[in-house]
Parts: sequence; C-alpha cells; structure tokens
Amino acid sequence: MKILIVTGKLAGKLVKDISSKSKQEVYTHVVDTPIAAFLTPRKILKELNNLENVDVQSYDVIITPGLIRKDVNVICEETGIPTYKGPKDAADLNVILEMVDELELSSQIPADKLIEEELKKRALKFIDDFEKDEKNTKKLLKKPENILVGNLPVGEDFPMRVLAEIANAPLLSKDELLKRAKYFVENGAQMIDIGMIAGENKADKIPEMVKLLKENLNGIPISVDTLNPVEIKAGIESGVDMVLSLDHGNCEGVLPLMEEKQIPAVILPTDFGKNWVPHTVEERVNSLESLVKKCRKIDVIADLILDPINSKSIVESIIACHDFKARNKAPLFFGVGNVTELLDTDSVGVNALLSGIAMELGASILFTPEESGKTLGSVHELSVSSKMMFLSKHRGSTAKDLGINLIILKDKHRGETLIEEVDAPVLEGAENYKFTQDPKGSFKIIAENGFIKAVHYIHLKPDMVIKGETAKSVYDEIIKQELVSRIEHATYLGAELQKAEIAAKLNKNYIQDFPLFKNLDY
Repeated sequence: MKILIVTGKLAGKLVKDISSKSKQEVYTHVVDTPIAAFLTPRKILKELNNLENVDVQSYDVIITPGLIRKDVNVICEETGIPTYKGPKDAADLNVILEMVDELELSSQIPADKLIEEELKKRALKFIDDFEKDEKNTKKLLKKPENILVGNLPVGEDFPMRVLAEIANAPLLSKDELLKRAKYFVENGAQMIDIGMIAGENKADKIPEMVKLLKENLNGIPISVDTLNPVEIKAGIESGVDMVLSLDHGNCEGVLPLMEEKQIPAVILPTDFGKNWVPHTVEERVNSLESLVKKCRKIDVIADLILDPINSKSIVESIIACHDFKARNKAPLFFGVGNVTELLDTDSVGVNALLSGIAMELGASILFTPEESGKTLGSVHELSVSSKMMFLSKHRGSTAKDLGINLIILKDKHRGETLIEEVDAPVLEGAENYKFTQDPKGSFKIIAENGFIKAVHYIHLKPDMVIKGETAKSVYDEIIKQELVSRIEHATYLGAELQKAEIAAKLNKNYIQDFPLFKNLDY
C-alpha cells in the first residue's frame, strides 16, 4: 500500500523517522506550518495541488494529522483518494502503519482512538466468547478447583469474580440497599454480599433483604457475610447462593443445613468462638485444611485472610495462599478490601497489583467493599483488572498492551515533546487577586453523580441552574443565556467548570476555589 502522510514542521522529523521503518511504502510531505493542528483540509488540498515531482494520484491513502478539527473527507472528494486522520500524537504513527491493513480508519476520528477501541473490542470479545462457551464451561466445572455459585461458574479456570460487599446492610432502607447493589452490578460486580453487623443478631432482616436483591438483580448470586450461626441459617433458608464465612467455631451448627441445601461457603482458618486466630503460615494452612475436611460434603472457597500492610504480614498471608493452593484444589478467596481500606493511597494501582498477585496464586474471587473515599470505584477497578489478568494469563504475556487498562491519571506513552522556538517576548504569569463583582451575577458550582451544576445567583438569590456532563456544555449555555459580562469572570468560570468535570469523572470531592489535587506539590 502506498501512503501519503501530511504533517507540520515540528512533527516532520519524527514522522519521517517512523515512516522510513514501515513495511508500507510511505512518503511524508511536511507543510510549512509549525504545528500540525493548525492545518485545515483546504490548506492540505492546496499543498497537494502544488506538489512537484510527486504523483499524488499514485497513492492509495492520504493520512493527515489527527489533531485537525474538521472532517478531512473533503480531501477525498476532490482528489478521489481515501483520506483519513492519523494519530493525535505522531509517536503513535508506527502502530497505525502496522495495523493500516486491518483497521477501518476514519476521516473524523483520530486513528489512535480507533485502535484503542478496536483492541478493546477484541479483548472483550475474547472474554465474552469464553463465558458463552457452554460446552467448555461444563467441561471445566468437572475440575475440583471450579464450582458453581448460583448459576455463576467460579474457579481458577474462569475470570476472577468480583464480590462486592454492602457493608452494614441491615441499617439501610430498602431503597438504599437496592441502589447500592445496583451500583455495584453496574460497575462490574458479579456477586453481591450482604454484610451483617458484627456482634449483633439481625437475622430477622435477612429474608427481606435476600428477597429484594433476588427479585431485582437478574440472577446475580447473593451471599450473606456473618459468623453468627443464627444469621447463617436465616440466609440459607432465605435462598442465599453462598455463605461468608464458616470457621471452626460455627461450622458444626450450620453444616447439616448447608449440606441439605448444597450451599457453598467461604471458609476461614480461625475459631472466633474461642477467639483463636492462626499466627504462622503453617498454622493458617493446616487449620484451613482441617476445616476443608469437616466441610467435605459442600463446595468451599478458601480464605487464608489477606492481611493489611504491617498489621501482621501481608507477605506471610500471600505465602499462606500460595502454600495452601499448592497442596489443595479448592477455589481461593482474596480479600482485596482488607488492604485497600487500610492503606492511604489511591485504590486503582493497588487493586490492579493485588489482582495480578491473585491471578498468579490461582484465586477465584476478589472481594471488596467501598467504604472510604479513597476506595470509591474499587469494584469497577477490580472488574477491569480481573479481565486484564484473565487476558494476560491466556496470552501468556505481561499485563500490558491487552486492549483494556486502568491508566487513568497518567499516560501510557509520553510521546516525543516537540518544542518550537518562538521569536516573541516571554512574560511571567502573575495572579491578580483583585476581585470585581460581575454585574450579571455569580455562580456556585457543584459536581455530583457525574454531573456539573452551575447555580446562578443575582443579588445573592438563585435564579437559574445550568446542568451538564461536561464543562463545555455548561459554559456554552452560560454564554447563550448572557450570564457573564466580565472577561476575568468568564476565564474563572472556565477553569472552575473544568475542575468540576474532572472531579465528577473521578468521583473526587470538588470544592469551588480550592485545588482539586492536594498532593501534587509533594
């Protein structure tokens, strides 16, 4: 395929270097414009018409910079040559040239975005095809390390299932409970856990909670999280799909009923009835193996108890998981929330790393609540990272370039910084703290539930609320309604609305006039 690439002066050298290494036949035309984003379809057409010693009509495809705002199809209409947008960053051009034969490029959407979407589509299709393969699922369920929880296959050979805990569930109203459960399911949870209240007996609340979730969650397995035998029995009789948890102190009182109903259980190496917990790796493994024998007539998921950092030892708890799994075929439970809730850092990287460790250990269930601001979004993060690890495992690769990722605040590729020498005076920016009231009024900006609200005040009284999902949609309406008259007020609003949009997307607290990221100066 013969490809004609048009670019600006700053990116010219990089584009030529990449093009020279391509298997395609590529010619790069550098326009006498410093920045590629300044190019327009009409300017490119003019350039092509004036090219000397280049037969434009001999090319199969024309690729323009991805930063051009307008549709570049006008070039195709006038030249007859298919014309598409390349990547926004010239450094990504090598990937485009490698995949140009299999990609359906666009005259409107930058090519890097299309590649991103194509790779994601392929990755998700692989997982979807695996999950829908009933013949393979039936075969895998014959292995002792795989079980059914409700109708959901759970085990080492399946993607790790995300179990989301609704903490202190009995204290919630019906609406609050259902809203919480639906939020978790929408964010990727495949199982919902009803978290009871330690030290209290709320067995009478369980039937109603189970019924509500069963009727509204379309087959999602439901578990009850308690060590209280009375609450466990109430959960079993109400139709839960799994019990969380059995240990040496409570198992004898509930095992007959569990065996009768064939309800799987998460099992712990403890005896909380005697206030006993294992202290060494060997104690954990031996104790849990002993409990496996007691529970031999039901399916079990082994929880070696993942410890928070520097409580006992996260390392030893991971070693215990490894040693138990090396000696036993039971599915493994991994309590990720034990770590994230007790670690003051953003959850996304921690969840991804722990998912990777869990995958290597052969874990089957990733368990988390979302009880603190820093762990908000953990269910979604674990859902994505579980898919990443499943793809990594099946491809025999590292968890990189999988088509899906959890890169949120940073960029995967830094690209090459293209610096233009500008022959113009350089002025140092300085903040002007003088405040002048806009006679058109003022705004209170709010970010909540993925939306931005700008409440307009005139003479300290609210008279209008403008709501949108993006900063641009809100400030465009503000301009349309003629609610701003001073340029410093307009620039202030633009900055604050953009902060609010970022906060809404990241589920961060937004406080008008204060920095969004407090720790960036560390």
